[in-house]
Amino acid sequence: MANMISDKTIDYVGILAKLELSPQEKEQAKKDMGRMLDYIDKLGELDTTGVEPMSHVFPVQNVFREDVVTNGDESKAALQNAPGMKQNMFKVPRTVE
Repeated sequence: MANMISDKTIDYVGILAKLELSPQEKEQAKKDMGRMLDYIDKLGELDTTGVEPMSHVFPVQNVFREDVVTNGDESKAALQNAPGMKQNMFKVPRTVE
């Protein structure tokens, strides 16, 4: 294993994960983490020339429709129902003294 995990690292990860590990569990965790890091190193050896980076494993496309205004400005129609109007706004009774 090229990646040796220290006891300090295992203790820190245990604190972050809120785990209390026995000495045997700490040793097993060190071995497991080392194997994971070795695997990641092995992936780094792959030849990825010509492989385009991707952000998702599935081909994801934007499914949103184009934002098109269909009804326009309806303020005049809305103001026709208002009990009072002043400068193209609803006029309401004063509620705050």
